[in-house]
Amino acid sequence: MSSDSTVPLESKADIVIRAEGLGKAYAIFKRPQDRLKQMLVRGRRKYYDEYWALRGVDLEVRRGETVGLIGRNGSGKSTFLQLLCGTLTPTCGQIVVDGRIAALLELGAGFNPEFTGRENVHLAASVLGLSNEQIDERYDSIADFAGIGDFIDQPVKLYSSGMYARLAFAVAAHVDADIMIVDEILAVGDAAFTQKCMRFIHRFKERGTLFFVSHDTGQVVNLCDRVVWLDNGTVRAVGPAKDVCHDYLAALYSGQDNAGSFRIGGSRQALPTAKMDEPVEDARTELLKSSQHRNVIELFDFSDTSPWFGERGASITNVSILDAEERGLTVLEGGEVVVLKVTCRAEREIFRPIVGFYIKDRLGQNLFGDNTFLSYQLSPITVAAGRDFAARFRFQMPYLPSGDFSVTVALAEGTQNDHTQHHWIDDALFFKVHASHVVRGLVGMPMLAITIDPEAD
Repeated sequence: MSSDSTVPLESKADIVIRAEGLGKAYAIFKRPQDRLKQMLVRGRRKYYDEYWALRGVDLEVRRGETVGLIGRNGSGKSTFLQLLCGTLTPTCGQIVVDGRIAALLELGAGFNPEFTGRENVHLAASVLGLSNEQIDERYDSIADFAGIGDFIDQPVKLYSSGMYARLAFAVAAHVDADIMIVDEILAVGDAAFTQKCMRFIHRFKERGTLFFVSHDTGQVVNLCDRVVWLDNGTVRAVGPAKDVCHDYLAALYSGQDNAGSFRIGGSRQALPTAKMDEPVEDARTELLKSSQHRNVIELFDFSDTSPWFGERGASITNVSILDAEERGLTVLEGGEVVVLKVTCRAEREIFRPIVGFYIKDRLGQNLFGDNTFLSYQLSPITVAAGRDFAARFRFQMPYLPSGDFSVTVALAEGTQNDHTQHHWIDDALFFKVHASHVVRGLVGMPMLAITIDPEAD
């Protein structure tokens, strides 16, 4: 088996990572003595079986891209990242990198457990390419970012997993990397640390190339331009984050359910565009007509061709947003009470149906949602085969920023933790917010009161 070492890029200056026919195989020996025999025969005979952790990977990543890496456990993600970092040698093919890499592959990888945090900062930063002078200049900033206080002078073998993560991320954030790899490190640590890391990642995206690995597809869709889906050591799909994550989730559900009856369908559509020559008019109130910040929401029709997956033992036949009296709407405003109605049909008898929804922004981030499980947990219902039924969610529509939004709906059977997914539809319904006073945050909540009171004498 041949191996090609990492070489500098010589063309296509905007490409910082290129993998060509990349593969990694491991020798699996059935008996200890077979390993000794293999050393003696010097390749003339094989006393082992080959296990290919990664095979036939072709990929190009351009400067400034944020690429997500998803896949089940054992799909080859860690092997690919180690090949990318140069800590593993490929069995075949090559991976070509242009730039300094800062990798957060494992908690405390490269740390000496007997060294203090301070000593490990110098060790890890020097491995990542900083000189002693640069480390001294940045040490205070690194320690401040880590935020572990006096533990910085204690052996890291005494650290919790969260403290390991803090120190490792703090070092990686200060080495002026061109390429950063983040592998599930945000799964540990408290909320404040996670938010600090996410703020850094968003700033880093403006100047560098990011490889982001997570099982949280919502986070992947939010951060990444493209996604690489690895499955059994090969690339199953590469494409827009939202599309690939949808297909990945569908595959996960098909593995949990009866794979023989699980299906995937629908087609991807562009966001519908409003008819700009027909201005949207609010039919219910005159009070806000003079305001340029009216939170006017234009509704589009249910799309029965949107991407879907499930067993289809029951199907979603319609999704609509109605007013408080359940009358049809074409336009509404933030702050109004609405009813989201999901109409379904049971193709066979359904015990414990669960209907749920998410409201998502144009990046695919889940803004809010709910399902019917809790309401019927103590008094489950059964729907007979051939019967229609509907779930209704009555809520006050929050104020939303301007832009495009969608409603994802799902119909399952069972419990929150153990259920069969019958029909999941991404982007079943679109709506557009034409104007808004919300300029910060994902949503704006109606306020009961906002006052400014003079100070008491």
